[in-house]
Amino acid sequence: MNIGLGVISTILCFLAVVLIDRIFKKEGLIVWVSIATIIANIVVCKTVNVLGLVSSLGNIMFASNFLATDIISEKYGKEVGRKAVLLGFVSTIIFVISTQIALVFVPDETDIVNDSMKTLFSFNLRTSVASVTMYLASNMLDIWLFDKIKQKIPEKLWLRNNVATIISNCSENFFFAFLAFAGIMDIPTILSIAFTGSIIEIIIALCDTPFLYLSKYNKRATT
Repeated sequence: MNIGLGVISTILCFLAVVLIDRIFKKEGLIVWVSIATIIANIVVCKTVNVLGLVSSLGNIMFASNFLATDIISEKYGKEVGRKAVLLGFVSTIIFVISTQIALVFVPDETDIVNDSMKTLFSFNLRTSVASVTMYLASNMLDIWLFDKIKQKIPEKLWLRNNVATIISNCSENFFFAFLAFAGIMDIPTILSIAFTGSIIEIIIALCDTPFLYLSKYNKRATT
């Protein structure tokens, strides 16, 4: 069941990115990056089993950001891509601060959600810092690599998309795992977490290529 839901969710998510680009152009994609980042930071709390591998539900939404920034870089320029990533970074900071302040408020006796909010939004500072830091670094790396490969091999869209996204995704997984869990978990466990996440995200990254082409050759798109 999880495999089928994962496939459907990935297709719908990537189609949504393409549709947002078609309707709202670069402004819509910039907004998407912020929304997807916040959603990913919520659903990442849930883990699921896919073919014996433990994965978080945040992988698909995080992957959609790489698709969105690749579309932006390809059609609207790397500077717009960087702006989208920075806005997503700021949005995440605001989201984290806002939820933490909300938890400080003393609930009324009629409240029925405070305990659930504590479970969902209570966080480990080290993990949160690692997550936000690697979000910014990996997405900026993706934009930089995409642009560099485009300059060298402009005719190979599929190449720059996959190379930039896979390198950025895998780097994020391994650096995040060590930043968040070094000293808490042993090295083999940390490597296992990073490796599993990388495999799943590589598969998702390969799947976004057709959607990038679909967006690029959208006749209504304008620069």
